[in-house]
Amino acid sequence: MQNPRLFTPVLIGGAIILMLGFSIRASFGVFQIPIAEEFNWPRAEFSLAIAIQNLAWGIGQPIFGAIAERFGDRRAIVLGALMYAAGLVLSAFAIHPLQHQILEILVGFGIAGTGFGVILAVVGRATSDENRSLALGIATAAGSAGQVFGAPVAEMLLAYMPWQSVFMIFAAVILLALQALPLMRTPVSATRAELEESMGTVLNRAFRDPSYTLIFLGFFSCGYQLAFITAHFPAMVTEMCGAVDPTGMLAGIGISTTSALGAAAISLIGLANIVGTIYAGWAGKRWSKKYLLAGIYTARTVVAAVFILLPITPASVLIFSLLMGALWLATVPLTSGLVAHIYGLRYMGTLYGFVFLSHQIGAFLGVWLGGKLYDIYGDYTMVWWVGVGVGAFSAIVHLPIRERPMAVPQPA
Repeated sequence: MQNPRLFTPVLIGGAIILMLGFSIRASFGVFQIPIAEEFNWPRAEFSLAIAIQNLAWGIGQPIFGAIAERFGDRRAIVLGALMYAAGLVLSAFAIHPLQHQILEILVGFGIAGTGFGVILAVVGRATSDENRSLALGIATAAGSAGQVFGAPVAEMLLAYMPWQSVFMIFAAVILLALQALPLMRTPVSATRAELEESMGTVLNRAFRDPSYTLIFLGFFSCGYQLAFITAHFPAMVTEMCGAVDPTGMLAGIGISTTSALGAAAISLIGLANIVGTIYAGWAGKRWSKKYLLAGIYTARTVVAAVFILLPITPASVLIFSLLMGALWLATVPLTSGLVAHIYGLRYMGTLYGFVFLSHQIGAFLGVWLGGKLYDIYGDYTMVWWVGVGVGAFSAIVHLPIRERPMAVPQPA
């Protein structure tokens, strides 16, 4: 049954799992240069591995959503954590690009089992209608809390040990996250008519609805922008700021190297996003979710365009990180809340999982194109402008969405 309180055990447990899982996921960009330099690989090789991870995450999300709804949420989370840890451990022994790329499929499926699709569906079902949007925002913000310390911790560990050892430590961390599992009860909150409907019936109705298609298309740019920045921004900052003033300006803000600035930028994005995501969840229960989403994508487009047009300096990196961070995962509670609002809670995990697949297709392209176009042009400018364009597209595509609950056919 639904809990009238905002901070339920389900929300607390889900926040812990999301925080630890996303702290690891957000750190992969820090490994771009160390792994490429050790094996003398082009930038595109490890970029493709991260891109495959994101695509596997997207493909795995509706699968894990269906597993959770068929066999139980906690079983899905355990399976995800085991796959996550196995992928990290095996990757520590990989010495060929193809090995990394194949093993990132395991990591991607692991993220799917411990990430938003499964966790937010449990939180949504366990929370009252009044608190649902804000609870989804708080759970999403927990992922950002992990991003605050994930990349800096990875950077710190790399100063004392090889990247292989860091991967092993991260594998242990994701298994420790399962200690929060007893808090993750599996309440079912749905109408009698919803409970009597099969998953196939609900999916068929959603797939035939133009609004569901628009939500699917709109989430693409979110994945493109976030995955590209997570995977490539530390390297981009390391190289582009290095040509500006690697001593004076960086020393003035308390950061000694451009690589440390890149890791700090990812952390700052996560820090700002804690506030931005919670605010988005709060706003989602007061105003139209589709218009809030259109506004977020418009703001992202403007911020990204201004950043690349101006000279890239340590100061501009920090300002961009704060602004983009405030908009970072603010789309997640609004998009998941929109799916729950229109199509109900019974199969929210699976329905959101398919929408999230679009997010991860965008993530795959953002990460892969980032590495590929870098190898061709020697910088990230071209792929950055593609991200600006798809962000504008998402701002527009949300406007025609029909934001009202879809009627469930009543039995005769």
